[in-house]
Amino acid sequence: MINTNLSTRPFYNARAVTALLALLSAIVLAVTAYNLVQLISLTGSQRTLGAKASASEREAARLHEDAVKTLARVDQKELAVVDKAAREAKAIIDQRVFSWTDLFSHFEQTLPADVRITSVQQQQSGRQMVVIKTEARNIDDVDKFIEALEKTGTFHDVIARNEVLMENDVYDATIEAAYQPRAGKEAKP
Repeated sequence: MINTNLSTRPFYNARAVTALLALLSAIVLAVTAYNLVQLISLTGSQRTLGAKASASEREAARLHEDAVKTLARVDQKELAVVDKAAREAKAIIDQRVFSWTDLFSHFEQTLPADVRITSVQQQQSGRQMVVIKTEARNIDDVDKFIEALEKTGTFHDVIARNEVLMENDVYDATIEAAYQPRAGKEAKP
């Protein structure tokens, strides 16, 4: 192998190296320009958002002061009276809205032949509850009635609270259920 250079002037591939360096320089300049443009736009955006945040904080502080002043002017005794009156009105409205016809229609559809309903009471304890007192010759008939009530989808958490065998061999059962009538659904005649 010959290690000598016979040319009078040595040839180095400088064009390829120069072109590669020029290309890398152009890429670096493009990325730098992009970063500079992004930096400028994000700085402007940060200033705008900072100004909006400051304005929002000032508005929140002003509204808080207004709320404190308004609450200081409200008479707590008068507020308690109004609150009590509103609760009473809501209770009266809830009682008027309760559809006994719809409730008894559900009983008519689900009541087994050997079960009698002796009383029904409505209770308002956070949610609408119904207490049903029944009499039946067999405790299984009461269980059938409970299952039929749950299948309607209108009664939830149906529980037999008391099941007592009376002197005349009749079971006296007290059933509690959460009653949620379906909106817009009319009772079948």
